[in-house]
Amino acid sequence: MRAWQFEGLEKGLVLNEVPEPEPGEGEVVVAVRGSGLCHSDLTYMKNPAAMPFLPMTEGHEIAGVIAKIGPGVTGWSVGDRVGVCPSGVAAPAGVFRHGGFADQHVCPAADLARVPDGLSWALAAAATDAGMTSYHAIIKRGGASAGKKVGVIGYGGLGQIATRAAVLAGAEVHVCEPKTEVWDLAREAGAVGVVADAAEWAKQGFDLVVDFAGYGTTDKALAAVKQKFGGRGEPGKVVQVGLGTGRLDVAVHQLLGRDLVGSLGGTVQDIEELYDLMVRGELTPYVTQIGFEEIGAGLERLAAGKVTGRLVAVWGEDG
Repeated sequence: MRAWQFEGLEKGLVLNEVPEPEPGEGEVVVAVRGSGLCHSDLTYMKNPAAMPFLPMTEGHEIAGVIAKIGPGVTGWSVGDRVGVCPSGVAAPAGVFRHGGFADQHVCPAADLARVPDGLSWALAAAATDAGMTSYHAIIKRGGASAGKKVGVIGYGGLGQIATRAAVLAGAEVHVCEPKTEVWDLAREAGAVGVVADAAEWAKQGFDLVVDFAGYGTTDKALAAVKQKFGGRGEPGKVVQVGLGTGRLDVAVHQLLGRDLVGSLGGTVQDIEELYDLMVRGELTPYVTQIGFEEIGAGLERLAAGKVTGRLVAVWGEDG
């Protein structure tokens, strides 16, 4: 079968022919129909020392059809439509084990989410990481709900899903995004206001800000959320998701009376809740679809900042 594999800093990503995987105890083999391209893929390939072996098949946003079932697996059948949770019981795909930029992918059955009939493979794949991570951060970790004033920093692949999820939860949502060309998309998703710099939100008493950027934006997010004095009221919360520069530069006084937490990944339940919203047409993120052969070039586009929304490769008999 075909697989896009990272062979090291010198050779980079190469399209190889590799053996088909076989499922072990508690595992299934998924015939991949959709696989999302993520900035994390680029980050992983800059740090090959973290990988236990090379070449490594990349890709961790995976959806497809069960092709083989291993011993001990119950509740699943060959032909079932599934998405694969990248933050489940298995080690992260594309870093510590082979990922989904391949015709087939082996994973634990415990990490499978059911894909409803009628949902496209592009959306099914995007929901497994971009969707799950953003949904978990803003709904489960952040607690976005009716009556809350919520800010979303970064209207990319994750921010667009978080924005819409919070709107559907009844929150008043504001977006910070320097790329003015996507402002209309944010408004269409239900954002009531859009700014280029989160500094414009200072002292506006937000209940929650989720930072999907991390490029000097966390300090601004803290300045935007309300501050608790003594026993009065609830502290505003900032949920950090974006890795940005890899470090936080936060003024200590901004932390006083405010909550700063991190959010990483999510659950199979998060994915299935998103699938429900998507198949009902309530949440439809902007996705650019490419073919399997375009994955290498697609990652180059992503690295150059030339992708709006989420980039997803779709292929196969019913892709």
